Order: sequence, then structure tokens, then C-alpha cells
Amino acid sequence: MTTHRIAILALDGVMPLDLAIPAQIFSARPETPYEMTVCTFDAKVHTTGGFAVVTDGGLEQVRAADTVIVPGSEPPRRQPEAMLAALAEAHEQGKRMVSICTGAFALAAAGVLDGLRATTHWQYVDEFERDFPAVSVDRDVLYVDEGDVLTSAGVCCGIDLCLHIVRRDLGAVVANRIARGLVAAPHREGGQAQYVPAPVAVAGDASLSDTREWALQHLGEQVTLRQLARHAGLSPRTLMRRFTEETGTTPLQWLLDARLGRARELLETTDHPVDRVARDCGLGTAANLRLHFRRVLDTTPTAYRRTFGS
Repeated sequence: MTTHRIAILALDGVMPLDLAIPAQIFSARPETPYEMTVCTFDAKVHTTGGFAVVTDGGLEQVRAADTVIVPGSEPPRRQPEAMLAALAEAHEQGKRMVSICTGAFALAAAGVLDGLRATTHWQYVDEFERDFPAVSVDRDVLYVDEGDVLTSAGVCCGIDLCLHIVRRDLGAVVANRIARGLVAAPHREGGQAQYVPAPVAVAGDASLSDTREWALQHLGEQVTLRQLARHAGLSPRTLMRRFTEETGTTPLQWLLDARLGRARELLETTDHPVDRVARDCGLGTAANLRLHFRRVLDTTPTAYRRTFGS
């Protein structure tokens, strides 16, 4: 595999988890081509965890990288002009630019996000929108993929974004394997609105995780809203409300996303014909599978298998 160089640029005041997420996910593995370096503008940066980070990497590694990742700092602050210039130069050279959480403030200050959709932590999204009017802010997503520029919402959404990048680069099987090693969900649904403080649930309310797990075991079958409600012991209307509260999306959209995920794994790991893949993941026909692949992934099942199939 061709080596893909990743530079993680730690800002002063970096949040430890924001830094650790990409460092863990893009660490060297036999099945991945990533060569990861943690960089700093100064020789040492302080973290919000009360310790400092010292690295050998600097802006020269940022300039040499294929992907540049900027973890968040708290509070987000104006960065040195030399650092912003290096980020702008990397973007102009066509490098993939990524921010986690409030790292979006640095990318925006460097002009990288001008004219694009982006997101950041919900606690800072009003400030971000006010400071960078040239950026189209999406408040209720886990991450935004604009091709060569990607941004994640708050903190742990960096896991979702980094796994998405691995999935885009190397396919769902490799991303899922890394996710299992992290004991993390390979792909979470919904947006960060799920995590904005909300009223405490009524006593006695229970998670629908068992019902979602049941649905995953029956993706190849016709799963209806009424069946989900019956499994959960709820009315269809209550199920809709509770499901959306827990996942940030509707039951039917969640099922569609799960079926597309299953289809991707089958295309990568089997040589089953496309019509069988469509049937096994619950999308019915090859034409329906192609329709959703084109709409969601902007490719076809055959092209996807050609890229990621083993």
C-alpha cells in the first residue's frame, strides 16, 4: 500500500481526548497505509488535562502530510499567523484538511472553510457562526464531509469522523475492525442534538437498544414500524418519538442506513451477485440497492466492490 502521511497538529490548550482519538485510529496497523505524526507549532503545548505534550513534529511535517488533522482546544483561541498560513498553504496544495470539535475555529480562521458546510461543538456553534459568516454551519450533525475538507462536532464525534475517513479510504471492513478494537460503534446515526442537555427521561423509560439489536438480526426480512413497536412493547407513535429521541433519526431511516452498512460489508467480503446482496440486506432488488448507493455514496455497488472488495 502507498503510504498516506497524516499530521495531527496539536494547538495550545488542546483537549486530550480530541488529540488521542486520531492518534489512536490512525496509528500504524498492518491493514492500513497510515503514517501518523503529532505536530506542534511550539516545542511544547499545554493540554486542558493539566499536562503538556512534547513532540518532534512541527510545521514541516504539516507541509509534507497528505492529511492534516486539527484537534480542538478549549476555549477556542486565535492561533499564530504562521500556523494559519501553514494550514492555508496545505489546503491550497490539495491536502485533506480535517478538524475535530473546536479545531474548526483554526481551519475557519485560515480560510479553509470559506464557502463550505462545517460543524463544531454545540457549545461553541453560536460563536463560530458569528465569527465566520462565510462558513455554512450545520448544527445537528456528527460530522460534515465536503470532500477534501471534513469537520466533526464535539469531542467524541471525532471517533465518528475518523472512522468515516478510514471507511472512505479503505472500506467498511477495515473501519469496523478498528471500531471493534476501540469498543466503539462503527457508525452512529443522528446528529449532536442528541447530546444537547434535555429534560430527564420519565422514570421507567427504557432504552430501545434491544429493539435495535433485534432489527439488526432481521435486516434481510421486511421489518415494519408496527413490528418494531410490538417488539418494544410500545405504540407506533410512542416508538417513533422515543426512537428519534435516542438516535436522532427515524426508525425507517435508521433501518435504511443499517442495511446499506450490511450491503457494504457483503460487497467487500463476498462474491455474491448484487441481487443477492440486495436481498440479504433487506433492500429487495438490485435496482433498489443501486438507487440508494448512488444517492448516499455517490457510486454503484459494482464500483464499490471493485474498490474495496477482498
